[in-house]
Amino acid sequence: MSRARILVVDDEPNIRRMLAGVLTDEGYAVEAAADAEAAWGFLAEQAVDLMLLDVKLPGEDGLGLLRRLREAEAALPVIMMSGHGTIATALEATRLGARDFIEKPIAPERLLVSLANALRLRRLEDENAGLREALAVTGEIIGAGAAVTRLREEIARSAPSEARVLVTGENGTGKELVARALHAGSPRRERPFVKVNCAAIPPDLLESELFGHEKGAFTGALSRRRGKFERAQGGTLLLDEIGDMNAATQAKLLRVLEEGEMERLGSERSLRLDVRVLASTNRDLDALLAAGGFRRDLYHRLRVIPIHVPPLREHPEDVEPLAVHYLGHFCAANGRPLKRLDAGALARLRSWPWPGNVRELKNLMERIVIMVDGREVGAAAVAGLLGPAAAGANGAAPDGGRGATLADSLAACERRLVGEALDAAGGNVAEAARRLGLDRANLHRRLRRLGLRD
Repeated sequence: MSRARILVVDDEPNIRRMLAGVLTDEGYAVEAAADAEAAWGFLAEQAVDLMLLDVKLPGEDGLGLLRRLREAEAALPVIMMSGHGTIATALEATRLGARDFIEKPIAPERLLVSLANALRLRRLEDENAGLREALAVTGEIIGAGAAVTRLREEIARSAPSEARVLVTGENGTGKELVARALHAGSPRRERPFVKVNCAAIPPDLLESELFGHEKGAFTGALSRRRGKFERAQGGTLLLDEIGDMNAATQAKLLRVLEEGEMERLGSERSLRLDVRVLASTNRDLDALLAAGGFRRDLYHRLRVIPIHVPPLREHPEDVEPLAVHYLGHFCAANGRPLKRLDAGALARLRSWPWPGNVRELKNLMERIVIMVDGREVGAAAVAGLLGPAAAGANGAAPDGGRGATLADSLAACERRLVGEALDAAGGNVAEAARRLGLDRANLHRRLRRLGLRD
């Protein structure tokens, strides 16, 4: 993994040499530019972690470059330097987002403290962004059965390496949790973990989402935008639902993986990448390969280490610890007293086939916390929240014992299928509609008719 890279922008060669020496001694990788245009050109080609920027430069001054940078890219930390500093200049730099303002002559100790603080804040911002994306993923990989034990062992062996990993498994099994565990166990754990869902982004926007674009690259590209690869620089990128990636983007991704560099849309300059790529899919890639829907060369590039996440029905011994964990989590999250699943409730959970896997179980525990009164949760409450199919499994007909009509049975089946699709899509109606082969408006109408929350 690369060291933090600092771009020093100053028109005085002696200052650049002095700063390069101090920073290199502290373990940083240092790049240099003598003016704003040289710095702007360098940033178009390479990613850096922080910029040391002098206020007084030939041509465009440092504040002008900072203003231009903020219009195109708000995330890069900038520390301003000046030998002619005024309060007005410092205030303007701060308004434009500079992390600090240091006066010349520069005291190395003051500089290093400011640098460390700015980089630490950047890491915290990246981590917080990752946590916001991961709100649906709670806890660690839970279970003590043979299947989960084997999964943990595979993660432990794979995580410290730089090898690409292809994580496969049905919807709701926890593929993203496995990818996050691989990142957390790697030397890149302090750098960003970035996820992109290839199935949720329209095909014509996916390339821009991955690789970014320059201003004017296409209609609507009003400013430069970093793609997911750049945001993951130094860290890990998860290509979720890789089996849904279109052919054109597959071809470009293959070239990026082979060459280790990429170009933003609309740019002819290459950006060198330092990113570990993980991929996941719920699709049968072997069948896609046979049908010509996925590139074989890309498949082999991504599948250096394959990890399969088993469906919950294959390790029912883990249903109870998972249920107890999520029940406790949602009680705490909703400020409710801790609930308890009685023996009948646990038996009903173990007997359920869990077509939506761990995600379905997790969603059920959240429903129980919100919908069930009292501290004790019994089999009847679990069956009622699982739906008509579960209620009928104990011989209780949904219409009070007279036997369900064809309309009742069809509605129950439709409710179950729609619910499973929503669970698999993480509640995203547009994605659930795609999985069901419906348009979104049609699915909205069905949700209202079936009495399901939209």
